[in-house]
Amino acid sequence: MPTDLDAPSAAPAASCPFHQGDPVYLAKGSYQGTIGTFLNLKSDPKWADIREPDQSVRAHPVEWMAHAKN
Repeated sequence: MPTDLDAPSAAPAASCPFHQGDPVYLAKGSYQGTIGTFLNLKSDPKWADIREPDQSVRAHPVEWMAHAKN
């Protein structure tokens, strides 16, 4: 039986404009200009992991991200 706790986690993931493997860059924030590859949303769907060019994985706010051209 679905609960109210199930609904909030499903909605943000469905509205996320990025998919695993998408090239992204940080269009806002303190690390503006950082490029990377979108990996996944965190447990807080306002944050996501990206793999940066030095192969490090860091979390950034999704609202700071934009699609990068290949």
